[in-house]
Amino acid sequence: MPRVLALDYGLARTGLAVTDELQIIASPLDTVATPKLWDFLTQYFAKEQVEKVVIGQAIRADMSLSALEKPIEALIKQLQTQYPNIAIDRQDERLTSIIARQTIQQSVHKKSQRQDKNLVDKISATIILQHYLKFNI
Repeated sequence: MPRVLALDYGLARTGLAVTDELQIIASPLDTVATPKLWDFLTQYFAKEQVEKVVIGQAIRADMSLSALEKPIEALIKQLQTQYPNIAIDRQDERLTSIIARQTIQQSVHKKSQRQDKNLVDKISATIILQHYLKFNI
């Protein structure tokens, strides 16, 4: 069974998470500099079977869309053009960074690792994917 890949898109970095082949467990995959995201995805899709990409939807507390939505929409169009067989879905990402930081504070012992922004991004992507799996699969 193909995997589901999740993205926590940011202007500087993008966190990635992926399911196991049975689409039961969400695990952190990597954090990639956003300008290198397309190269990473191209290589990943070449070696792994992915049926869906879930991208965090950047919604503000007042329910308006964040400025991040424009580059995310551009990425979605590029994905749909290059990989028409891979479905794209969105998942509300509000509070995922806060939950990720709390999780890291509780589970990571070294202060230097707790301050690693790359870790926050891939944990946020994992939370996005966990929420998606819970309510959509």
